[in-house]
Amino acid sequence: MLLPWTDIELPEGLAAAWYGGGALPADDLSGVEFYVLPYDSGTEPAKLIGRLPSLRVVQSLSAGVETLLPLVPEGVRLANGRGLHDLSVAEHTLALIHASQRDLPRWIAQQATGTWEREHTRSLADSRVLLIGYGSIGHAIERQLVAAEAVVTRVASRARADEDVRGISELPALLPSADIVVLVLPDTPATRGLIGAPELAALPDGALVVNVGRGTAIDTGALLAETSAGRLRAALDVVDPEPLPADHPLWKVPGVILTPHIAGGSASFYPRAKQLVTDQLHRFATGAPLLNLVN
Repeated sequence: MLLPWTDIELPEGLAAAWYGGGALPADDLSGVEFYVLPYDSGTEPAKLIGRLPSLRVVQSLSAGVETLLPLVPEGVRLANGRGLHDLSVAEHTLALIHASQRDLPRWIAQQATGTWEREHTRSLADSRVLLIGYGSIGHAIERQLVAAEAVVTRVASRARADEDVRGISELPALLPSADIVVLVLPDTPATRGLIGAPELAALPDGALVVNVGRGTAIDTGALLAETSAGRLRAALDVVDPEPLPADHPLWKVPGVILTPHIAGGSASFYPRAKQLVTDQLHRFATGAPLLNLVN
């Protein structure tokens, strides 16, 4: 086993080496059968996948594994971190929405200068929210939106009438009435550029675009044009390109809030991740079906 932490309870008969990311380990890894990728450690850990001749399972701690799929050899199982980030991302999504709706950047700037100027703001309550990407993270976000008394419309790749989920093909009819659009999408050929200039133009003045999935879902140039003009607002944890260059104009657009792709990495993530890995190792050792298999 090759694990990112040293405090995992191993099943009897299994031994483990430790690799937390960074420079690739120099140890003999020829016997590694189960590799848990370190979380949020750049691209180096993925390079090990092709150097493990005995590999049988790759466990990612991220929900999205689109970049790993081409690296996993035939016959090796790949599992993702579905469920681990749900509450972390939901919390961050609501924080971004509340910060935008209640104009927190303005009040924080006033605090720095000791200025006391008051004005009423927008609200999340009663806002019409398009939630695009209705998987486990989307469901967790919805629970918090509903608790805030927002009006939520679920959108997925295809309609699911039994769950009251609308299809992506219905976006042209849905966008004009949305106060807030929340994107929770992976990076796939079908999602890249999904929200481009026509979709943004369809949104009403003052609408808020929130992205906590993958930056490629939005045409950055088109979003820059709409936000620079002051017609739309945005709250983004992910962007395209990523990281956003320091001189990119999006950094300084009024009405835009940017965070550096950190929605999924809160304190609640790590205990949940360790529990998943512990469960998976016990399943592996006993021959039980693994959780969250994606290939």
